Amino acid sequence: MNEIISTTILLILIMDPLGNLPIFMTILKNLDAKRRRIVVIREMIIALVVMLIFLFVGEKILTVLNLKTETVSISGGIILFLIAIKMIFPSDDNNSGTSSDEEPFLVPLAIPLVAGPSLLATLMLLSHQYLHHMSYLVGSLLIAWFFTIIILLLSGLFLKLFGDKGVNALERLMGLILIMLSTQMFLDGIRAWFKN
Repeated sequence: MNEIISTTILLILIMDPLGNLPIFMTILKNLDAKRRRIVVIREMIIALVVMLIFLFVGEKILTVLNLKTETVSISGGIILFLIAIKMIFPSDDNNSGTSSDEEPFLVPLAIPLVAGPSLLATLMLLSHQYLHHMSYLVGSLLIAWFFTIIILLLSGLFLKLFGDKGVNALERLMGLILIMLSTQMFLDGIRAWFKN
C-alpha cells in the first residue's frame, strides 16, 4: 500500500499538473470552454496510452538496450533533479510549439507536457523494479492521471482561486519535493551499483 502511495505521488509530481496549468491555459485560451474541455480530455487520453505503452514495454526496451536498473535509476534521478530545478527557478521563455490560433494535437500538451521524457523514463524504471506488481503500477498511474486531468479541467477555477503567484508558489513547493525524490532515486542507484 505504501508503495502505491509513494509511486502515485512521484508520478503526480513528474506530471506536474499545477505547473502545467498556466501553459495549458495559454495554449487553449482562444478556444471556448466546451472545446477546451474536449481538447484537454483528448490530449490526456493520448498521454495515458503513451504512458501505458512505456509501462508495459519498458522492461523489454531496457533488455534490448542492455541497460541495468542502476543506470536507469541514476540517470532518472539526474533528469528529475534537473526538472525540479526548472520548477523552482522557471525560465520566462514559453516553448509551447504551437501558434495561438491553431488547436494543439499530441504536441505539446500530451507530449512532452504530460507524458514527457522524465515520466517515460520513470515508468521504464518502475516497470523494471516492480515487474511482478504491474497491477499496482497501473493503479498508481491511473490515479495520478485522473488527479492530473481533474486539475487541468478545473484550470480556470484553480487560477482564480490561487492566482498566478499562488500557482507559482505551489509549483516551487512541488519542485522541492521532487528534488528530494530525485536525490533518493540517485542514491538508490549508487547503492545498488556498489552492491553489484
